[in-house]
Amino acid sequence: MKPPGVIETSSAALERLAELEQVLGGAIRGKPEILRLSLVCLLSKGHLLIEDVPGVGKTTLAHGIARSVQCEFHRLQFTSDMLPSDVIGVTIYNAHSEAFEFKPGPIFTNFLLADEINRATPKTQSALLEAMNDGQVTIDGRSLILPDPFMVVATQNPVEHHGTYPLPESQLDRFLMRLRIGYPDRQSEREILRAGHGAADTQAPKVLSAEDVTAAQEIVQQVRVDDALLDYMLTIVDRTRNFESLALGVSPRGAQALYRASQALAMLSGRDYVIPDDIKRLVVPVFAHRVIISTRNLMTQRSTEVAEKILQEILTLVNVPI
Repeated sequence: MKPPGVIETSSAALERLAELEQVLGGAIRGKPEILRLSLVCLLSKGHLLIEDVPGVGKTTLAHGIARSVQCEFHRLQFTSDMLPSDVIGVTIYNAHSEAFEFKPGPIFTNFLLADEINRATPKTQSALLEAMNDGQVTIDGRSLILPDPFMVVATQNPVEHHGTYPLPESQLDRFLMRLRIGYPDRQSEREILRAGHGAADTQAPKVLSAEDVTAAQEIVQQVRVDDALLDYMLTIVDRTRNFESLALGVSPRGAQALYRASQALAMLSGRDYVIPDDIKRLVVPVFAHRVIISTRNLMTQRSTEVAEKILQEILTLVNVPI
């Protein structure tokens, strides 16, 4: 049983998170599932990859999350001529002090929006790897700790490939979740048109502080996961590693991501324990970008669509614990 103080803290956090979800709903109309999963990613201390066609609200969602929290926010528009130093910073010589000084790059922030990340070269993309995995960057032999919380929200267009560099599997694995927003329904699009250009309010209220986010992340770690559900997760992971249509299954990092995300989803749902539906709901967004499809299954459809269908099939083959 949780001590009373923890329960009270959890209730207060839930109220603020519900308010944050409502604020985001004003920016992204008709996509409650996407908003909920985005918050799951934040509470899981994970990074988010938003992959979709232009104009559906990828950047708006990233802006909304960052601007609703009282934290530092930087946006980087990735291009082919961007260098790693444009991301992490550079050491320059100061003639006045006669010493080398480090000028921090935009990665030294709480929320980093990496817009169109696949337009940067692999060398520049790799500048994010250490930061996303360890929360630090190493420059000139020195390890510099990044602010807490730290979250990368990256966007990319999966349709246009001219002038792009696909993210390697090692970097895709750093993203806890990949989401596709999709087109809005008719009523939501009507509301978007009525709201006019710039429907997302750049002056949206600051709902959470950095301390609130950190406290909520700590509460998530206290959510219970029964052994039966742990075995359920591991069985799904093992299926991806031995499924005929998959050339590469989910890594241990991916299994950890599902575990943390299920705890966060349970917490957002007002529970201090995980249920099977939490896991089933998260398998596709957490795993689809981590598996590699066998070549013969890519003749007619994009890899994203094939991966999602295969994972849905795997879910039907694994017995759900009672």
